[in-house]
Amino acid sequence: MSEQRSYPRHVKTDAGDIEIRMMSPADEAAVLAFGKGLPTHDLLFLPRNISEPKVLSAWVKEIERGAITSLLAVREGKVVGCGTLVRDPHSWSPHVGEIRMVVSLDVRGKGVGRALSQETFALALGAGLEKLSVQMTVDQQAAIALFEGLGFKAEALLRDHVRDVDGKTHDIVVLGHNIAQVQAQMEAYGLPGAVQH
Repeated sequence: MSEQRSYPRHVKTDAGDIEIRMMSPADEAAVLAFGKGLPTHDLLFLPRNISEPKVLSAWVKEIERGAITSLLAVREGKVVGCGTLVRDPHSWSPHVGEIRMVVSLDVRGKGVGRALSQETFALALGAGLEKLSVQMTVDQQAAIALFEGLGFKAEALLRDHVRDVDGKTHDIVVLGHNIAQVQAQMEAYGLPGAVQH
């Protein structure tokens, strides 16, 4: 089950041809430009503000350390999306991974987020994780629907959990996916191949 996926991968979307590839330290400036182009509200469901240079350099260090795996969606040389898998093997939850994902406004609703979320989910499966979580503000209906389509279910609502630049608080919804349980159910019904990509 832990076969390694190879990158870059190319997908056709309504936004054009998209290359999905691993983020590397050389991408720091391009990802910073992507982060600066995002609406402030979109940054709220990421634990840190990726439009800040110091946050980006810490992120790159985490990638180099192996704690974070990030995929970039690139169109015509420009970053238009990022999907990240975060896990902490030294915590009490080494079997759990968190997916963080954001796509630029100009490609929303055109299949880029869907392709990126599927690739990030496949990375998590390949890493042998048993459970995944993802969080976003409650008004991110398209993102919530995207992850529900992958089998995630709402597990928690964190009231007034993030504060925006104007000081207004927002609720966060946490979705979870129990991979191990779903795989066990599929195997019980004779469908083990259905989870593999």
